[in-house]
Amino acid sequence: MGSGLRDRALWKVALGATGSRPGRGRSPCSGDRKKEAAALPGGPAGSANRANRPPERHSSPRAGAGAEAGHSKRALPGADRPKQRISDGRRAPGRGSCAAAPRGAAGEGAGRSASGRRSALGAPAGGGGGRGGAAGRRRPGGGGTSAGRGPGPIGAGRRAEALGRRPRPGGGRALGRRGWEWGGGPRGSRGRLGAERAGLRAPGGNRRSGFPRQGWEEPAGTAPGRETMPYLGSEDVVKELKKALCNPHVQADRLRYRNVIQRVIRHMTQGLDMSGVFMEMVKASATVDIVQKKLVYLYMCTYAPLKPDLALLAINTLCKDCSDPNPMVRGLALRSMCSLRMPGVQEYIQQPILNGLRDKASYVRRVAVLGCAKMHNLHGDSEVDGALVNELYSLLRDQDPIVVVNCLRSLEEILKQEGGVVINKPIAHHLLNRMPKLDQWGQAEVLNFLLRYQPRSEEELFDILNLLDSFLKSSSPGVVMGATKLFLILAKKFPHVQTDVLVQVKGPLLAACSSESRELCFAALCHVRQILHSLPGHFSSHYKKFFCSYSEPHYIKLQKVEVLCELVNDENVQQVLEELRGYCTDVSADFAQAAIFAIGGIARTYTDQCVQILTELLGLRQEHITTVVVQTFRDLVWLCPQCTEAVCQALPGCEENIQDSEGKQALIWLLGVHGERIPNAPYVLEDFVENVKSETFPAVKMELLTALLRLFLCRPAECQDMLGRLLHYCIEEEKDMAVRDRGLFYYRLLLAGIDEVKRILCSPKSDPSLGLLEDQAERPVNSWASDFNTLVPVYGKARWAAISKYQGAEHRGPELPNTASFASSGPLIPEEHKETVQEPDSGALMLVPNCQLTAEYFEKTWFSLKVAHQQVFPWKGAVHPDTLQMALQVVNIQTIAMSRAGAHPWKAYLSAQDDTGCLFLTELLLEPENSEMQISVKQNEPRTETLNGFISVLETVLGTIGDIKS
Repeated sequence: MGSGLRDRALWKVALGATGSRPGRGRSPCSGDRKKEAAALPGGPAGSANRANRPPERHSSPRAGAGAEAGHSKRALPGADRPKQRISDGRRAPGRGSCAAAPRGAAGEGAGRSASGRRSALGAPAGGGGGRGGAAGRRRPGGGGTSAGRGPGPIGAGRRAEALGRRPRPGGGRALGRRGWEWGGGPRGSRGRLGAERAGLRAPGGNRRSGFPRQGWEEPAGTAPGRETMPYLGSEDVVKELKKALCNPHVQADRLRYRNVIQRVIRHMTQGLDMSGVFMEMVKASATVDIVQKKLVYLYMCTYAPLKPDLALLAINTLCKDCSDPNPMVRGLALRSMCSLRMPGVQEYIQQPILNGLRDKASYVRRVAVLGCAKMHNLHGDSEVDGALVNELYSLLRDQDPIVVVNCLRSLEEILKQEGGVVINKPIAHHLLNRMPKLDQWGQAEVLNFLLRYQPRSEEELFDILNLLDSFLKSSSPGVVMGATKLFLILAKKFPHVQTDVLVQVKGPLLAACSSESRELCFAALCHVRQILHSLPGHFSSHYKKFFCSYSEPHYIKLQKVEVLCELVNDENVQQVLEELRGYCTDVSADFAQAAIFAIGGIARTYTDQCVQILTELLGLRQEHITTVVVQTFRDLVWLCPQCTEAVCQALPGCEENIQDSEGKQALIWLLGVHGERIPNAPYVLEDFVENVKSETFPAVKMELLTALLRLFLCRPAECQDMLGRLLHYCIEEEKDMAVRDRGLFYYRLLLAGIDEVKRILCSPKSDPSLGLLEDQAERPVNSWASDFNTLVPVYGKARWAAISKYQGAEHRGPELPNTASFASSGPLIPEEHKETVQEPDSGALMLVPNCQLTAEYFEKTWFSLKVAHQQVFPWKGAVHPDTLQMALQVVNIQTIAMSRAGAHPWKAYLSAQDDTGCLFLTELLLEPENSEMQISVKQNEPRTETLNGFISVLETVLGTIGDIKS
């Protein structure tokens, strides 16, 4: 056959493969055209090509290259035929041809079929998907997309042949009509973009679910941001990434190389062990790309403790980067060196840190100052470097404000054992003058450090307060709270100044209470409650600010309800009660009960209005509401006897809705104490007696015994029989010993006579003002000023004291003599760092129990500290060790060692710890011939106030035991 005929036949075959609608699995070509097509190499009759191809399946094959032009839109033979079923039960393809395209051919019509299933169950290898197909129907065959565009004319097959690899089938099935496809891209993208650029290679897929099988791989140069398949094993991931990092072609492409490093970091953050590529990542640090350096340094800081030997290899690169002309590179390298948590790194980072402290770039100085604290923490047991401390003190004059703040934090960390950074008059005045140039974080930090300075005169005090006045109006809540606390501490001798300051910060506090930050809002509400302890009604004019929103979390609602109770006055009582009444039916049972208790608290002042609201709530007949209302009635009757009649009239019928033990106890108490005013009281108690065997709470049984015995005294005829049955059960059948003993006591009391029962059970009531339900008296501001802007208002003093034992106390630095004027520019470096601190009065000393110290730890600590206090007490007579030890245990002082009675000289070693973590080590030395006892006390933290409190406690114990007055 001639070349012209062959070319014409190829064109006709290609045209028939793309433009015709198939019949029953037959090609649309007929007659001579069919014969000509069969005679071509690679055609249907080609023996060699047909034997080597994959098994023929009814599918939409990749179309020929001639159809890529797609210029002809004329109707082809078979285009008007109706859809027919093919041999395997599927519908015939829409516009594709059933004829198998040659290897590597591509064209239109291969990516679509009329049915919802795959149109290409086994497309020939290398065949490209086409753009044909039924409109609006996507077929996953060949990696096609929703727009019908599969792999382009140069499909995966031809590209694979060009690269010398065996081509693979299409990328799998579609995940849905609008979803992404495993081998393709988004809707409307060409298949070549999905199968070729993504670089995903899949040996096969699950035809039913559309998900790929195991073994998916992503080449090293995959573009960032493209979806990848999850890996099933970390070992395979490490091998692949190591191979990619060593690939010279990947290393030559900066973006591909950075992408591989990003994958390493991503897997590291997901919890996979990426330490296997440590050496390759160290090599990747030698680059000029600062983004790549950041990624590699982050990796090295994470795995340096696991690979300390290999991490030392990166030290040279880091040291070299510390001398880089780019200050960002210098700072990054220095920060990374200081973050290498590995032994022996201190000798390498000491000189770069010292160079960084003198660097011209402020960023490098910031990093170097913080690196000093990191270097100290690597060897916390070593002595403090005096030259380094002096260098940091000199940097307090640095022009960069962040360097100044970082110096304060580093000095605080390095000098922790000596009490922290020293704030004397020159430093305090210098920091005050630099305050306007600091950012909000720096201002809050400096205000905290200024608490350690106490002015020596009123003139200096008011000069400082005038400088701080503008910070009370700052936009940062942290700065406002820090300035407020400093005002309250410095003006502790001027109550009117403290009141003026609290008035000024009313606006910022109210703004914080309405903040979108839930944590900030909760902390502000806790501080508002603290202020109300000293200034009741301080926020009364802004009570609506504390109304609860539906979207607020539960803990904020509870705090706002507590605040509302303290803001009630004659002008707003009606509005507040109406608001609380709405909260009583909230979907949250806890919040509804808190609102009812709040109404009960207001009822102590506005009784009639609150009792009316509580009575109406009983009519709702809801269990959690009725239970809390009855408890509120019990407390209210005891505090406000004038409302007893109204409460007794509201109680009948509420017993049916009480199932909680607290509610039962409250109801039984009311029936027992005021049963003579409640007609059905004996009958309600009789129901409780009949069900006493099924009652699981012993407290309810004991309350029932007491209430029934009280009611028996005023209504004996109705209660005698049930009282006998109850006593019999409690004495003979009850297993709880407390209930049994209570029953025996009442039985024997009845045997003693009715008069004796009345004397004990009907004795005069105690004064309600002595109870815990009464409001606390107003507290002075100085009682809580030191706790302001801390977590004490949030946790409570007792709970925070327990927490702070494990977290360690905040160290306060010593004061130095004031040797400079307000505008002094003299040296800021103090000559000594261990002078005694004068702290503000923070309340009485509280020694914690169970301060267990071993003798070895006591001995080591004792010889490492200096004597903080020493004095001599007169002592008469001999020492009785047992008596003294028992007396010391009462005040939570532990005895480490003590001589036996009659020893010469007699010694004792004691230890104690307060609620802030301050440790007191004491030695008692008695010389009987001198009639003197020498007391030596050492502290791990120099605190004058706590030391004086401990000495006072010790004097009291010794004075009591020795019968002397110290």
